Amino acid sequence: MLKVEQLHQYYGGSHILRGLSFEARVGEVTCLLGRNGVGKTTLLKCLMGLIPAKDGKVEWEGQRINGFKPHQRVHAGIAYVPQGREIFPRLTVEENLLMGLSRFGASEAKTVPEFIYELFPVLREMKQRRGGDLSGGQQQQLAIGRALASQPRLLILDEPTEGIQPSVIKEIGVVIRKLAERGDMAILLVEQFYDFAAELADQYLVMSRGEIIQQGRGDTMEADGVRGLVAI
Repeated sequence: MLKVEQLHQYYGGSHILRGLSFEARVGEVTCLLGRNGVGKTTLLKCLMGLIPAKDGKVEWEGQRINGFKPHQRVHAGIAYVPQGREIFPRLTVEENLLMGLSRFGASEAKTVPEFIYELFPVLREMKQRRGGDLSGGQQQQLAIGRALASQPRLLILDEPTEGIQPSVIKEIGVVIRKLAERGDMAILLVEQFYDFAAELADQYLVMSRGEIIQQGRGDTMEADGVRGLVAI
């Protein structure tokens, strides 16, 4: 389980994260919703160690990881798919996926795990194409596949539906639900597309001005008025 307690972060004189506390449980999709500029991506970067938290505690599987560098968090079983995907455009699809195996020894990092191609068949079809030649939706599937290659127990996704055609959004949603139902992974999904989040969420969190202003179970999102809280 991921446990965050009283997390604070500042940019200059601006207080960006204001005492955030929440949990993300294994076997569940925790959806974090909020309008642009409320601190969602800053939170994820703190969770991955890309920027240090100024105060508070980040705990993963019972261990405090505040002092862990990003690669140490990957080795601890955390994977991050950033907004904008950040694939390697000049590498092939297969080479991009193999990069996700970097936390394993050389003998284990030679072959793309078959389950990734089963989740995303298009990646098998295009494994010799350069990543930069793929569509936006295919690149997003590649970015998720690369993260899954590290066999994480916590998968963090930053707005995976952004700029993607509806058919691929649906495919990604099916994969996220399959991963959660396996029961061996916690999924933290940051999303602005309300309907996508509502379909997947076991737990929801609503963020505004650096704070969690509302949270609850996914099946109560509509009754709780979450749509109105995140409408742009």
